[in-house]
Amino acid sequence: MEQIYFIINPKAGNGSCLKIWKRLEPELKNKNISYLAFFTEYQGHATSIAATIATRDHEKKILIAVGGDGTMHEVMNGMVKYKNIILGFIPGGSGNDFCRGFQIPSEPAEALEVIFRLMNKEAASIDIGDITMQDQAKYYFINNMGAGFDALISYEVNQSRMKVLLNKLSMGRLIYSYFLLKKLFTYKCSTIDLSIDGKKHIFEHTWFVTVSNQPYYGGGMKIAPGSVPDDGIFDITVVHQLSRLKLLVVFISVFWGKHIHFKEVKTFKGSFVSIQTNSPLYVHADGEFIGYTPLTIYLHSKALKVLTRRQSKEDANLKERGSNDLN
Repeated sequence: MEQIYFIINPKAGNGSCLKIWKRLEPELKNKNISYLAFFTEYQGHATSIAATIATRDHEKKILIAVGGDGTMHEVMNGMVKYKNIILGFIPGGSGNDFCRGFQIPSEPAEALEVIFRLMNKEAASIDIGDITMQDQAKYYFINNMGAGFDALISYEVNQSRMKVLLNKLSMGRLIYSYFLLKKLFTYKCSTIDLSIDGKKHIFEHTWFVTVSNQPYYGGGMKIAPGSVPDDGIFDITVVHQLSRLKLLVVFISVFWGKHIHFKEVKTFKGSFVSIQTNSPLYVHADGEFIGYTPLTIYLHSKALKVLTRRQSKEDANLKERGSNDLN
């Protein structure tokens, strides 16, 4: 059986993640599960822990991140280059978009039970995104990345003390709405030179560009409704030429994925993306601030093994063909 490791971010969910782990640990002992647990102490620590675990030997390992999407992002960036690791996730943060996209229960104890079952099956192989910044720094993302207004909001949210208060009141999702309203009337839109698989597009008065590997971001917003994480292609969303007041309407519609019907919202598909701007824009990867434009993004097809209940694209196609054969 594979070695099992947990990387726990005790600060996720304003400290509630530590309480979650204390509830989960007895379950592991009751089931006689052999494991090792590591606790992060600072930003970026999960990345170094994951890399150390990955390089310890060449044996197969299951590495389970316990925290929010930021914790998952760090763990994935530490292990992504190693093929002997399977990645799992137990939610302990406020956003938990990975859970939504990969069909992991939002309740931690239920998520642990699902992981127990998935350990006995073959892990899914999913795509990941590879971002190269202007200084050649490299970051990977599993959910999505964005440049512009949405990245600024993510940055402000993660820096805010208000996030702590709202999370304690179980109202963490409101923090995104608060900063959107706060920054809406002062944000300056930009001209973006977007290249997708070699085809160039220029968008003036652009609010943001998002490149997605699965549908959800920002705590449940369905930014890319049709995005599939194992189809070998990104879903790209551009919001431009939009008044400030209409942006509010679009923002509300994102939770249901209806924003794509607005004429100011453009959608594309591609596997190699370049984002150039007339002035540096904030950039996030999986909701974590990583720097500023310009940058390039490359898709690595089925490069990461993940424990997920989500049906693979191949299985879905086989099921559809089987259903058609019966008709």
